[in-house]
Amino acid sequence: MEEKTWNGKIVFHVDMNSFYASVEQNHDPSLRGRPLVIAGNPRERRGIVVTASYEARKYGVKTTMPVWEALKKCPDLLLRKPDFDKYRKASAGIFELLEEYTDIVEPVSIDEGYMDVTEAFHKRDVVKLAEEIQNRLQRELGLPASIGVAPCRFLAKMASDMKKPLGITVLRKRDLPRKLWPLPVEEMHGIGNKTAEKMRQMQITTIGELAFSPKESLKDRFGVNGVKLHERANGIDPRHIDPEAASEVKSVGNSTTISYDVTQRRELLDILKGLSSKVEERMRRKQVCSSNIQITIRYKNRRTITRSRKLLNPLWNKEDIYIEAAALLDKYWDHHPVRLLGVTGLDVIPIDQAYKQLDLFTYEQDIQREELHRTMAGLEEKFGSEIISKGFPGQSGK
Repeated sequence: MEEKTWNGKIVFHVDMNSFYASVEQNHDPSLRGRPLVIAGNPRERRGIVVTASYEARKYGVKTTMPVWEALKKCPDLLLRKPDFDKYRKASAGIFELLEEYTDIVEPVSIDEGYMDVTEAFHKRDVVKLAEEIQNRLQRELGLPASIGVAPCRFLAKMASDMKKPLGITVLRKRDLPRKLWPLPVEEMHGIGNKTAEKMRQMQITTIGELAFSPKESLKDRFGVNGVKLHERANGIDPRHIDPEAASEVKSVGNSTTISYDVTQRRELLDILKGLSSKVEERMRRKQVCSSNIQITIRYKNRRTITRSRKLLNPLWNKEDIYIEAAALLDKYWDHHPVRLLGVTGLDVIPIDQAYKQLDLFTYEQDIQREELHRTMAGLEEKFGSEIISKGFPGQSGK
């Protein structure tokens, strides 16, 4: 049993377990305890697994796995199509419950968020407080969760991943040598595969070896991100829990000034590709999306135009942003030399508040993107934006 004493800030990271599947099992009790996957277009074996219950995971069924492969691993697998309205309603109930304990709650996705319970804690046993929240989520909403308890965001996130499902893990600075430092460096939130490979080249294979590496050498190899990773490996993370993190944002954009005249469409598209990636990265960090994409074009003579297009559905991934930005470029660029390009998502809203009407033609595609982007966000958030390289459509230079 963890000690009751606690000094300083107390942060909880609440992470729902197999969220979509858990919502379905709560809605239909006959699904409980059975191998279940939520899958795009489950009637067709070419669909993909969006979420797998823990019962299904025991058979090796994983997120983004083709349905035909999942059925091969588990012939008795139950298939259900996603109901995103149901999941959003369940998510709203989760955060309403969390806000009964503190106003300092920051949702970071539909099924996870941070709580600063420093003031709410008072004289209470911190583990019992986490147990109470976990039990209420299970009892009142029928949804299992793992909770990480720590003095900062990073450690709380790492702690919540250490025991699933229904885990409660306390991770203080004095726990680092035993619980955190022995872990492989690639398991650290904030490190991707390529970054881990570069660290292995520096003889850094565990989080502990990262914590004791010279900060200067990390900065030389990885820039300011190397310093940040070193600090977090030592349990230092000054980021606050911000309930207004998403709602304060009105637009998310990126632009670049070009030092020479650009007159080739292909080169402009390459620049838009990079800008779209940056916009996606910033949207993901803010957990927002946009249904209004704008481009900015500045010509050699410094004449500047901005043009935008409102969309039927909100978007937040770089391929879609790029497609819209490229269409605007083709429509409004007058073929004069360009010296600046910018891409901006306007009128942004939190992703989990965005209602998306899916038609029959885009349904399967959107099902795949919904979970694929959550999966890739988890990987790239390891600050390995370099670990995933996806092609962009529509880059013909013609």
